[in-house]
Amino acid sequence: MSVYTLGIWLVKPGRENDFLQAWRELARKTQEEFPEAKAVLMHDRDVPNRFISTGPWESPEQVERWRASGAFTQAYEGMREMLEHFEPHTLDEAATIG
Repeated sequence: MSVYTLGIWLVKPGRENDFLQAWRELARKTQEEFPEAKAVLMHDRDVPNRFISTGPWESPEQVERWRASGAFTQAYEGMREMLEHFEPHTLDEAATIG
């Protein structure tokens, strides 16, 4: 079973495009350091400044290495000024369908 990261990003209104560019850069740098990494960023239709990111990882230790990496820490520092709130989660798969 996989481990997943989930991020709930509440972006300051009007900074959505800046955030999208910054998140794409985070994803690019993450792939450089963790080539097997996969992620998706979703945009909430009902709350225009809320984005949700998720992706599978091989282990909790790999998630810890990623969150401590320069790819994550530097990108997050650059994003902080455009965020109202960020809520990171690490989740274990409980059930699947399909």
